Amino acid sequence: MREKLDQEITYGSRRKALKIARIALKLAQKKNAAGEVEYFKGQVELLKENFTTAIEHFDAAIKLNPKDGGAFNDRALCMVELGIIDHALGFFEQGIAVEPNYATIYHNKGWLLNNIGRHTEAIACFKKALSLEPNRPVTFDNLADALFNLRDYEGALEAYEKVLHLLKPGACRGIRKQIKAKIEEIKNYESKNHFLEK
Repeated sequence: MREKLDQEITYGSRRKALKIARIALKLAQKKNAAGEVEYFKGQVELLKENFTTAIEHFDAAIKLNPKDGGAFNDRALCMVELGIIDHALGFFEQGIAVEPNYATIYHNKGWLLNNIGRHTEAIACFKKALSLEPNRPVTFDNLADALFNLRDYEGALEAYEKVLHLLKPGACRGIRKQIKAKIEEIKNYESKNHFLEK
């Protein structure tokens, strides 16, 4: 259920993601899986944008299962929403320490690093995420943004094209449109600069 929820959050709708989180919560309650109950309660609150309450549930999930990288990851995301950036990076690190093969946490740490201008570190995180899950369109999308920010237009173009290749046909029209616009921007920029160099 976590993977399905992650997919819906990334490329779907908040409404559908909330529905999945509530179903997962009910399943966890049926199984008396206390850590999962707290985790999915946190997800429900996160999706409702009750970030402080979500953090309380993720803390409870971590207490019940200290090896739950997803709970550390989602706690960090809530902290970002609350503007607590420096401490969020620490929670990403803790999540990586307890669950080093969890691609999403490297991706999200990279996303944060890219947004605060630490593009080179972000790229390293995205590459680590892709070494664990080589076909993650969202990670290629964020990698492309980081490469673009470092003016590696060729690398950015390659990563954006990879996103278009990996997205399911007919899905994510808005995202496809944004990526195609970025590709055009890069191609126009490159041809303009190539012309100026002559």
